[in-house]
Amino acid sequence: MNSAVIFGLLIVLMLTGMPISISLGLTVLSFLFLFTQVPIESVALKLFTGIEKFEIMAIPFFILAGNFLTHGGVARRMINFATAMVGHWYGGLGLAGVMACALFAAVSGSSPATVVAIGSIILPAMVKQGFPNKFGAGVITTSGALGILIPPSLVMVMYAVATNTSVGALFMAGVIPGLVLATVLGAVTWYIAWKNDYPRLPPATWAQRFRAFREAIWGLALIVIVIGGIYTGVFTPTEAAAMSAVYAFLIAVFVYKDMPLKGVGKILLSSASMSAMLLYIITNAVLFSFVLANENIPHAIADWIVGKELGVIAFLLVVNVLLLVAGNFMEPSSIVLIMAPILFPVAMKLGIDPIHFGILIVVNMEVGMCHPPVGLNLYVASGITKMGITELTVAVWPWLLAMLGFLMVVTYWPPLSIWLPRALGVM
Repeated sequence: MNSAVIFGLLIVLMLTGMPISISLGLTVLSFLFLFTQVPIESVALKLFTGIEKFEIMAIPFFILAGNFLTHGGVARRMINFATAMVGHWYGGLGLAGVMACALFAAVSGSSPATVVAIGSIILPAMVKQGFPNKFGAGVITTSGALGILIPPSLVMVMYAVATNTSVGALFMAGVIPGLVLATVLGAVTWYIAWKNDYPRLPPATWAQRFRAFREAIWGLALIVIVIGGIYTGVFTPTEAAAMSAVYAFLIAVFVYKDMPLKGVGKILLSSASMSAMLLYIITNAVLFSFVLANENIPHAIADWIVGKELGVIAFLLVVNVLLLVAGNFMEPSSIVLIMAPILFPVAMKLGIDPIHFGILIVVNMEVGMCHPPVGLNLYVASGITKMGITELTVAVWPWLLAMLGFLMVVTYWPPLSIWLPRALGVM
């Protein structure tokens, strides 16, 4: 009965068009005051202890680093390097877009930021070279989703906060799936370009490739700093986030000099605004999780599902369906913070590895960002291409179907996710 009341309240408030964070907060407060005897002091204490986690500090730092990199010329140099390497293949600029998205994802941690940084530069170039607008939009919208799978990833940090899982292990677990998905998206891009005989660039000389690599080296080095630093134990993921923010500021302002010092204030303000929005969602999600735990709802759901003897295969299929449906109505951060505390205890009872389960959730979030009505990448790409959401939805289908196939592989083949962190000894 209590679970019906909680989720009923949340759904009704969300259907009014109210922001997810406020819907969560009002649901919690209404339930606490009307249906429980929980002292309000304990709620305040839980709120404080719930958001004082060290891992949460990584979120504003990764956002700040991503903004510096987006506006500091790093994306343009990564595109030039990718174009020099694969531009002579069928759909050259499209393949360069996939590769550039993968490279930028390894330093930004955000899918919309990846779409903006890469798409705003490469999409006009693709149209100018003769590619159909919908082809370029399909490539960048879906490849931009790599931003939350290839580490660092804000969504992985959210999952770690919600489930007390190791951020470092999650980051390492995302490397191989991220590279595999980038390869899959590149293969779809190549096939469509080959089938339609889309333009190819003249092959770059090795001298041109080396020059492009040398110009992009400062941005590419950040990948080594973040991943290498975490793996070697030089710093934690949160410290890596702080390092990446400082490093991104230095190369944007003093190395590449594409950002004047007077532009730094605007970047700081924009990053603070985005961080405040995410932290507000986290705050209300912590309260929501507290209410669920206080009413013993996650464990009751876990016992019910285990009692139904669904088994691992059926449970994972149900999880995928639930998350894909949720992706129609909510953005990734909210989905992870609401659904992870509910589904995680069930996964643990069924013996599913928490790191594998986290990567499965992240891939579901990637798919959700590329389909309507709430797909963030679609709206960002729409702003760049001036295409309607319906037209964009049709454009992304070939890549979206490939992502769904990849989701099935990630779901039922755990070694793809957990082999690397185990080999590196971080789990």
